[in-house]
Amino acid sequence: MNLKGSQRGGARQLAAHLLNARENEHIELHEVRGFMSVNLKQALEEIYAVSRGTRCKQPMFSLSLNPPPDKDVPIEAFEAAVDKVEKKLGLEGQPRIIVFHEKKGRRHAHCVWSRIDADTMTAINLPHYKFKLRDVSRELYLEHGWQLPKGLEKGGQRNPLNFTLAEWQQANRRGEDPKAIKMVFQKCWRLTKTDKAFAAELERNGYYLARGDRRGFVAVDWRGEVYSLSKWIGVGGKELKDRLGEAQSLPSVIETKAKLAKHMTERLQGFVREAEIGHKDISARIVQERSKMVGRHREERETLYAAQEKRGQEENLQRAERLPHGIRAVWYFVTGKWRAIRKQNEAEAAQCLARDRAEKQEIITRQLKERRTLHQQTTVWLEKHWQQTALFKQDIAYYLSMDVGKDLRDRAAVQARTPAGLEPMRPVHSRFNHQQERYEKDI
Repeated sequence: MNLKGSQRGGARQLAAHLLNARENEHIELHEVRGFMSVNLKQALEEIYAVSRGTRCKQPMFSLSLNPPPDKDVPIEAFEAAVDKVEKKLGLEGQPRIIVFHEKKGRRHAHCVWSRIDADTMTAINLPHYKFKLRDVSRELYLEHGWQLPKGLEKGGQRNPLNFTLAEWQQANRRGEDPKAIKMVFQKCWRLTKTDKAFAAELERNGYYLARGDRRGFVAVDWRGEVYSLSKWIGVGGKELKDRLGEAQSLPSVIETKAKLAKHMTERLQGFVREAEIGHKDISARIVQERSKMVGRHREERETLYAAQEKRGQEENLQRAERLPHGIRAVWYFVTGKWRAIRKQNEAEAAQCLARDRAEKQEIITRQLKERRTLHQQTTVWLEKHWQQTALFKQDIAYYLSMDVGKDLRDRAAVQARTPAGLEPMRPVHSRFNHQQERYEKDI
């Protein structure tokens, strides 16, 4: 189970993130412990209010618990993991909140603790918490028999294709896969040894080497999106400079964008618009299918929870009726029958709670499996789309390399100017139409 934690402030921002129904398909407030309020927003604001009596600027510790995407983890396993982290970090007994999120067929949890010790009005120090979380994460993987990620098997073996939040956001704005983008940049870097070869390999994949304003060496795609090479390749500035020379010799980002815009003919822009429209149509179909499934799943859960609540009230009433009133209650208390009935009621209440949890876990597991199947189908289409996007970028680069803005008027001219041994330009628009037809048959 991957564990990521951070000390933070900003109670309102954190509450907005935990209750974000736009990005999460299901949200469940599982536990609110040690607060006056049972409302998540008010509980987080309570942490902030208490922290005002101290000098602490980050009164909360936020933890995310992410099991492997293909594993169905029961609630008890999440609770046990939270308790283990709480003990490891020295946060035992501190007020905490547990929230469950579900999206894309996987379920994960968030836990937020107050770092403020109300007795001493001081913030609990959390030294080396990242190393402690790594140790607990490794223990959880071994405990559940899951395959350890490389980063946990041995330090320094992180997946080179892992991306940061900023990289994911940049790729997501363009509807592309951040791993695919990172793979292209790393492949270009790995296969070349000189600055000219690297620039040529980038251009073949639809990226153009340029001089950044602050980042030194950058790449610009045909849309004008700027990518920091040091971040996307994962190398330092000195290593880039040793191979590519001085960044001052390269055109600036503004000059590169102007050059690309000059050669983006109306015909080429038409292909781009056609491809984007096809992608949006299929994306809308995916969103519609997902919305239908999520809506149905929410109705099923609400029906189950309502039935459990009604049954629980009836069972509580039956257990309460076992306890006598008046003089008879005094007699039961003196003879010990009261204690026996109370123990029986507590045992039955625990059994009913376990039964309700099992029913809840059963419906969650079934729905996650169904949602995971839809997500896998969507992933297959997205992978095809990203592959086509890579080919599309190569086509764009080929058009631009032929200087279409100057002397190419139609596809016949492109075919006529194709060098010997080079594959002719593929019909971009027909390829995307064929892809859309195949996807519509699949769903």
